[in-house]
Amino acid sequence: MRVRLIILSIFLIFSSAHAIAADNDSEHKAGKFDPAEFIFEHVGDAHEWHIVTFNNHHISIPLPVIIYSKKSGLHIFLSNKFHHNHGVYQNFKLAQEGQYKGKIVELNSKGEIDENYPLPYDFSITKNVLAIFITSILLLVIFINIANTYKKNPDSPPKGLQNVFEPFILFVRNEIAIPSIGEKKYHKYLPFLLSIFFFIWFSNLLGLIPIFPGGANVTGNISVTMALAIFAFFVINTNANKEYWKHIVNPPGIPGFLKLPIPIIPFVEFLAIFIKPFVLMVRLFANILAGHMVAVVLLSLIFIFSGMIAWLGFAVAPISILFLIFMSLLELLVALIQAYVFTLLTALYIGMATEEHH
Repeated sequence: MRVRLIILSIFLIFSSAHAIAADNDSEHKAGKFDPAEFIFEHVGDAHEWHIVTFNNHHISIPLPVIIYSKKSGLHIFLSNKFHHNHGVYQNFKLAQEGQYKGKIVELNSKGEIDENYPLPYDFSITKNVLAIFITSILLLVIFINIANTYKKNPDSPPKGLQNVFEPFILFVRNEIAIPSIGEKKYHKYLPFLLSIFFFIWFSNLLGLIPIFPGGANVTGNISVTMALAIFAFFVINTNANKEYWKHIVNPPGIPGFLKLPIPIIPFVEFLAIFIKPFVLMVRLFANILAGHMVAVVLLSLIFIFSGMIAWLGFAVAPISILFLIFMSLLELLVALIQAYVFTLLTALYIGMATEEHH
C-alpha cells in the first residue's frame, strides 16, 4: 500500500511540475519570475480550465460566461471569446490587472472600464463551479448505485463499490453521528453529515490531481466553505429546541451579575451562534489553501533559484521534489482529516442544539 501511494505521489508531483514548468516558459522568456503572482494564479479560480501550455500555446477548456448587465441585459458566451479582439467581447473584458483583476468588467464607448457600472452580475460557470458539478455528479453516481444494490440484495455481503465505501459510511454513523447527536435522533441528520463528509473528501482528493478533471482548489476557496458553513448554520438553528435557546438567553450556572443588568454572557452566547459556522468556514478554507500553497511554493523554488543561476535551479530541484513527495502523502491524509473534522464539528453543534434538558 505504501509503495502504491509513493508511486501515485511521484506521478502527481512530476505531472504538476511539468504542467507548471510549461505554463511558465513564456513568463521566463518575457521577464523576471514573479512567485507571488504565480502562486495566487494557481490556487485561484478562473473562467477557463487550463490543461497545458505547449510551445507558448495555451490549451484550455472554455467555460460558459453568464453575466447580467444593468445596461445591456443578459449575455451568455464561452470564455474563449476573450482570446480575440484584444480580450474584448460585447463590451466586456476579463481584467488582467488593477483592482478588478480576474473579474469581468464592462467597458464604455471609449473602451475604458465604465466606472458607473464596472462589474456586471456574474453567474459564470468557473473552474471551481464546474469542479463542484463534477464532484456532485460523481457522488450521485456512486451512492445511487450503492443504494440500489442494497435495495436489491439487502442481506448479501458488500462487494464492489459497497465494499469500498461501507466502512466510511459506518464510521460517520458510529463514530460521528451517534456519539454527537444520540441514538434517538441521529437518523434525521445522517444524510446531511454523509453528504458534507464525502463532498469535502472527494473535492480535496480531486484537488490533488493536477490534470482535468482534477486540480481545482474547491475547498480552498472561501466562497465554497462559506456555503457549506451556511448549510450547517441553517441545519443547526432550524432544528434547535427550546432548551438550546433558553441556554443562550439564560445560561445556567453563571453568576447573576454577568447576566443582569448588562447581559454579558447572553451576548457572548448569541455571538457563538455565528462564530460556530465561521470557525467551520475558516478552518477548512485555511487548511486546504495552505496545503496547495505550500506545494506550489516548493515548485516555485526551482524557478526562483534558476532565475538567479541556471545550474542552481537543477541543484534545488531534487530537494523540492523530495519535499513535494512528503507533502503529497501528507495532503492525502489531510484531505480525509479535514472532511472528518468539518463533519464532526457540525455533528457536535447539532447535538448541542438538539440536546434535551437533564
